[in-house]
Amino acid sequence: MLAQRTHTLTVATTGRKFHDLTGEIEALAKETGFGEGLATLHLKHTSASLVIQENADPGVRRDLERFMARVCPDGDPMFEHDYEGPDDMPAHVRTALTAVTLSVPITGGRLALGTWQGIYLWEHRHAGHHRQVAVHLLGE
Repeated sequence: MLAQRTHTLTVATTGRKFHDLTGEIEALAKETGFGEGLATLHLKHTSASLVIQENADPGVRRDLERFMARVCPDGDPMFEHDYEGPDDMPAHVRTALTAVTLSVPITGGRLALGTWQGIYLWEHRHAGHHRQVAVHLLGE
């Protein structure tokens, strides 16, 4: 019989970097007892994002950060919106270029992630924040 569960994760970020959520999401999926299903995550913010990315070599995440810094530098004079500082609008652009919602299948009672995949909250602001991730688990 199909069932569903919802959770809200609060993630205390420590500034612009990747925060690994994989273990927490896996634990929530395991708690449901679902053999098959779907985990949907939604970040309730506009200056951070959710990504599935390489979890073995941290150089990948550093390279992604350097790429974004080149594409969308802090303090770029073309941006009008800077109410909260020079990283304000670049954080919104970074979010628009990535995602705030992810879906991951649950297969055999586990998240169907590849060998080197992890689920990350990518904070785009320099200051730390408390970010909320809504997690919806559907399965049987």
